Amino acid sequence: MGKLHSFQFITLNGFLNDPNGDISWHRHGTEENQFASDSMQSGTTLLFGRRTYEMMASYWPTPIAMGSSPEVAQKMNAAKKIVFSRTLKQAEWENTVITNDAVEEMKRLKKTSGGNFTLLGSGTILTLFAAAGLIDQYMVMIDPVAIGAGSAVLGGIPQPLNLELTNVQSFKSGVVLLSYQPLQEV
Repeated sequence: MGKLHSFQFITLNGFLNDPNGDISWHRHGTEENQFASDSMQSGTTLLFGRRTYEMMASYWPTPIAMGSSPEVAQKMNAAKKIVFSRTLKQAEWENTVITNDAVEEMKRLKKTSGGNFTLLGSGTILTLFAAAGLIDQYMVMIDPVAIGAGSAVLGGIPQPLNLELTNVQSFKSGVVLLSYQPLQEV
């Protein structure tokens, strides 16, 4: 059975982005780039909502990405990708498929695949998957910055989400990575 991991970076006060979708506050230096590269396991399928997909697809295939983070860019571009969207009609980024029923498709993929899946950003999809109990590991990178408003991580989750801390990693930039798994009910 496939495993679903989520990876988000957020502000200290819990926002995924500002009201305009901007994430320029995120500190992604050498150490964070190495972590990203090390985390990109061969065979992992990357998952996105439409907005995150469009942002990633506009950056990673470019010469700028290849120049600043060549190892991460190569792995991002080569990875299988699924974008969950009801409005996106075609995907230009290599190795990408589009599907419109996120929860049912993810349930099917987890049951029929032995591979791993990583949801990057995609706050709306994150909340849907969390509410459906589909996520096996939550990885949250907290930047030492606060912004006034934006999209809250797990905003609108319909029930409490009880998690167990499994790992803490800090970076020289002040960024902290927290890893959680759903708390097993006794």
